Amino acid sequence: MSLTFRRSLCKLHGYCSQNGLLKNLAPVAVTRRHERNYTAVPPPAMYGGRHTVTLIPGDGIGPELMIHIKDIFRHTGVPVDFEEVNLSNDPNSDDIDDVITAVKRNGIALKGNVETVLDDRAPGKTKNVKLRTELDLFANVLQCVSLPGVKTRHQGIDIVIIRENTEGEYTSLEHESVRGVVESLKIITAERSNRIAKYAFEYAVKHGRKKVTAIHKANIMKLGDGLFLKCCREMAKNYPEIEFGDMIIDNCSMQMVSRPQQFDVMVMPNLYGNIVSNIGAGLVGGPGVVPGKNIGSDYAVFEAATRNTGKSITGKNIANPTAMLLASTLMLEHLNLPQQAKTIKDAVLKTMIEDRIHTPDLGGQASTTDVVHNILQEIRGNGFL
Repeated sequence: MSLTFRRSLCKLHGYCSQNGLLKNLAPVAVTRRHERNYTAVPPPAMYGGRHTVTLIPGDGIGPELMIHIKDIFRHTGVPVDFEEVNLSNDPNSDDIDDVITAVKRNGIALKGNVETVLDDRAPGKTKNVKLRTELDLFANVLQCVSLPGVKTRHQGIDIVIIRENTEGEYTSLEHESVRGVVESLKIITAERSNRIAKYAFEYAVKHGRKKVTAIHKANIMKLGDGLFLKCCREMAKNYPEIEFGDMIIDNCSMQMVSRPQQFDVMVMPNLYGNIVSNIGAGLVGGPGVVPGKNIGSDYAVFEAATRNTGKSITGKNIANPTAMLLASTLMLEHLNLPQQAKTIKDAVLKTMIEDRIHTPDLGGQASTTDVVHNILQEIRGNGFL
């Protein structure tokens, strides 16, 4: 066994020991009503019924969109105060550990994406990945829904994509064995596979969904993806009212672009989730219209679904604010502020669907401020402002 490979195994052992995974190398039975609460409890309001939320503008179009969100929150009377932290690709950015501490302090965050520069001289976890893993935000959830008035190839789409968010290829355990030969370790554990499978089935039950489909590549990665699939199959036995199926990732990609209406709830490991999420967003209008959320046992972070910085359109006043605004309404729902969430969501959707105020990504000519101005007009019509 080579020295470099032994070092990788040591890293793997450290990863598993730190996360309590060494005892979970085989599937374990998980009952339907497990004692542990798998989703974050919303932090309580403080100081006269107000909530403090960590705001992470990020890179690209993130900072300009956050300005509009704060403006809309203010005019809608949302009882939220933002603690803003600067996490970005800039060398003068706040330290990632300080940002994580801020999220832990408040329990919740609204986040723009942080740009990741391709640099093989800087191995290890990116800031985005470290934030998700350190906070154990194990479930990335997005709903891709066809929107009337948004011209796309397919209609009638309503897919929920649930992505395991903390392991798989994103553990960043890789090394160069000899010059020109790189080994990357993909980690799949029974504990986390069971956890995400349980979350997917519980989500289906709670939201009246009929089917869960597990996405995998177990025909090739027989141990890693095989373990994930086995956990999903075992979990399905606890939910006889929910139809269960599975599909190989390459076939899934083809089915997504040819007949996406067949899917209801989809659950999958990390990398596949990244790919399928982008396909799903593209099917219903692109990165500007789909919100996402990252849920853990203790914390929740809300962001646009595709985690795109929009660097090429920064400062041009043409970014579509819909995805980030809808992410903010998901955050408000999590904070048990349903009325404010509904007011903003209704105004956003009416602007896009009925008023047809569209930015260039949707084939329109409206600017970001045009969209936001119309949203504020709709909110005014509901008795606010």
